[in-house]
Parts: sequence; structure tokens; C-alpha cells
Amino acid sequence: MGEPKGPNGLGGLVAQLGDRSIVLVGLMGCGKSSVGRRLASRLGIQFVDADEEIERVAAKSIVEIFTDHGEAYFRDGERRVIARLLSNGPQVLATGGGAFINPETRAKIRERGISVWLKADLPVLMRRVAKRDTRPLLKTADPAAVMQDLMDKRYPIYAEADITLESRDVPHDVIVNEALAAIKAKLALAQAAPG
Repeated sequence: MGEPKGPNGLGGLVAQLGDRSIVLVGLMGCGKSSVGRRLASRLGIQFVDADEEIERVAAKSIVEIFTDHGEAYFRDGERRVIARLLSNGPQVLATGGGAFINPETRAKIRERGISVWLKADLPVLMRRVAKRDTRPLLKTADPAAVMQDLMDKRYPIYAEADITLESRDVPHDVIVNEALAAIKAKLALAQAAPG
């Protein structure tokens, strides 16, 4: 069951993207990497995880960067890496949870990409992040309270994304299909708007 490659298929969608990236934003555990990989595969473009790229450039894990240098140092490196990655489109770019909060990064994403917020409820996020011990912000006595605080602070900013999708416990392909439909609609709307 392949998609048509014409102007209405996925090939047409990639052509409409030009050199822009599809940038996934949202809190840790919302599914940016798992959805992003599948989305990139469906579109036949590269998937890039900004956190993995930061780790590669720093030759350290994100936990080590936080421990050795602090969050401000990490955020500055994150901002620079994402600015560089955005010039490599078209691609699907998964960003760390705090990346879109930076006004400079948000402006760059607006200029060089289409942002997709994978919005998830607290129980969904906590179930997912409990599976991995690599979240420096959650190394605390009450990770759910920290996550709720992050939601309160970041959700109004994530809401500035071009597209919002509800990340929930359904097969990843359901979210990928919703993302494809929303991106197609967003591109069609942009094309129809008077320039």
C-alpha cells in the first residue's frame, strides 16, 4: 500500500517542503523520536535527533553535559546545533523538550521548518519516561510534579507550533498518518495564501 508520488502524494509533499524541515517539539516521552523515525521513513527523507547530534558533537551524554556544565551550557549548545541542523532540510528533526522554549530557536524553526507539537497528557508521559533513566530533569524525588511543572510552563509556548497533534497510546502509525494529513493541509494552505 504505497502512497502516490504525484503532487497529491508524499513525493509532492516533500517537494512542497523544499529545504524546510519538519520539526517535532514537545516534552520528553511525547514520542518525537519514535514518530519522527517513522515519519521520515514514510517521506523518504532523513531523520535527525537533535539530542543525539548534541551528544555526538560534545562526545558526552546529555546527562554528563548537565552534570559537568549545567543546564545553561547545554541549552546554548542545543540552540547552536539546532540552528545548524535546520540548514540541512528537508528532514524530520526531533528536538529536545526545552529547545522550542528558546525564542531564538523558535524563530529559526518558524523560518526554516514546519513545527509539529506532539501534545501528551501527564499519565501518558510518565508511563513512557519511566522506561528510561536518561532524563536529567526528572532525577528528583517527585518526577511527576517536575513533569507537571514543565507542562504548565512549556505547553503555552509549544502551542505556538504550526501543528498540534494529540500523542496518545495508539500505534505510532496512527500519529504518523495524522501528522502527514496535517502537514499536507498546512502546506496547501500556505500555497493558497496570497504571497
